[in-house]
Amino acid sequence: MLGIDLFSGAGGMSAGATLAGVKVLYALESNRHACSTYARNHSADLLPKRIEDVVKSDFRSISNRRHELIVFGGPPCQGFSTTNQRTRTLDNPQNWLFLQYIRIVKLLQPEWIVFENVIGITQTAKGYFLSTVRCALADAGYPTMQLTLNAADFGVPQRRTRLFLVANRSGISIAPPVPRTKAVSVGEAIGDLPVLKNGASVDTLPYGLTPPSMYARQLRKRLAISSNHLVTANQPNVIRRYPYVPQGGNWEDIPARLMKNYANRTRCHEWIYRRLSVDEPSVVIGNYRKNMLIHPTQNRGLSVREAARLQSFPDTFVFQGSIGLQQQQVGNAVPPLLAKAVFAAILQATGTLSRTEP
Repeated sequence: MLGIDLFSGAGGMSAGATLAGVKVLYALESNRHACSTYARNHSADLLPKRIEDVVKSDFRSISNRRHELIVFGGPPCQGFSTTNQRTRTLDNPQNWLFLQYIRIVKLLQPEWIVFENVIGITQTAKGYFLSTVRCALADAGYPTMQLTLNAADFGVPQRRTRLFLVANRSGISIAPPVPRTKAVSVGEAIGDLPVLKNGASVDTLPYGLTPPSMYARQLRKRLAISSNHLVTANQPNVIRRYPYVPQGGNWEDIPARLMKNYANRTRCHEWIYRRLSVDEPSVVIGNYRKNMLIHPTQNRGLSVREAARLQSFPDTFVFQGSIGLQQQQVGNAVPPLLAKAVFAAILQATGTLSRTEP
């Protein structure tokens, strides 16, 4: 099967598709920093342009191969996120980019489509956007199957729920991906990575310990050193709060005298100052710098590589740009192993599934 990745970002869905056995031919992304990371890690032809400007001739090599083609991607989801109440409206132009996804589907008429988004799209505008997407795809010949999947059920050491719409123009349906029996914990995922300090700025380092799990071994590959070991330099007043938070705890464990810059502590989100637990999957790795997620045993924020491990990116995947850009790319990505489960189900339905490791 062949793939086209729309709104690719750094390439989490492309990585998952590739793991399942899909050959990704094209990727579309307008953010130049994400484009830099995508180009560093993928061999697909990258179209660094706005989706509104894409025309059929941009995809020359698939003109007669639509029966092999999967078009996939997730239009920007920040406007649908449950943490962004102000933007979850019909007035936010970012919430309408799904119409461009549907335009490309109509243009290329692929055999399969995969539409991915946050679960918040089911609630935004009382479900209007999700209903509109499904109706428009059905009108285009793609009646969709809706899947709500938790990344932790598919080998990702993170509890992150995403919505997938899957459709086939020939009427083939897929069997929902089967969850794993055992979740991967934070400790199993990052236990071999280097010990770091607040504000760590050395990008490339040797590993700290032997891999603590099969998961870590698979993502580490045979590397002796890895990159992206950057940590935000938090201010001293922030660092003073960290020791009070136990594993699994959050801002509520911090004494009020250290939180005086918060006008109203009761409005803090439960993920603020959350210290991850060694023995459990992580909470969502979204804007983990802003949320100030805390390393399970060290009094600092997460490094980019640790966050990438918790997203299921292999250590060979190198993120480009400043630390803030790297953090954004990691947090915005679809976990590759979650995407792999969806693509593997499609390939299973078509009889073309290949067996690959993460």
